[in-house]
Amino acid sequence: MIKIKTFVFNPLQENTYVLSDETGECAIVDPGCSTEKEFGQLLSYIIENNLKPVRLINTHGHFDHILGLSKVSGHFQLKPEVHKLELYLTNDFVHYGKVFGFDLQPIPIINNFLVEGIPVNFGNSQLEVLHVPGHTLGSVAFFSKPDNFVITGDVLFQGSIGRTDLPGGDYDVLMDSINNKLLKLGDDIKIFPGHGPYSTISEEKKSNPFLN
Repeated sequence: MIKIKTFVFNPLQENTYVLSDETGECAIVDPGCSTEKEFGQLLSYIIENNLKPVRLINTHGHFDHILGLSKVSGHFQLKPEVHKLELYLTNDFVHYGKVFGFDLQPIPIINNFLVEGIPVNFGNSQLEVLHVPGHTLGSVAFFSKPDNFVITGDVLFQGSIGRTDLPGGDYDVLMDSINNKLLKLGDDIKIFPGHGPYSTISEEKKSNPFLN
């Protein structure tokens, strides 16, 4: 069974997740830690729970979701993974940070890619990779059917959807991803988004104004 630990990092209040199971192996999702203090919180949790990070996976390449990528990948000797279509963002990390007032240093070139249909494995657990473009070209979600949850990045939130006014965004494509990929996972599936509190598919079907 997968345990989910949520951290809220950086000025944009981004959700970073640590997913672990009974083996002690874990996957770090969207390392948004922007300060030594935030990285220390992540590290302390991993040490205190005797976890072994084996995957560093990213829902998409927006800078607030990968602010801690260099630090985390370097410390744990992990190769970060994104969808190949996100390279337009990760390769221009510094520029996109400046747009939002952040003075950033370049991150390493990413050569490991997430592909729909090829699962992310750690310990005894497995995450299905879903390509859900619309917020960005290569946005992905991570779905665990046995544990009834999906990590949606910035595609679907409690009561809202991802913005589509940034490079790679497309409202019609986003709504297609939500309607034909996420909402079909099952009403009881918990949603863990890139920002804000968790929800469920059924709750979003009922109350999300963008879906009604």
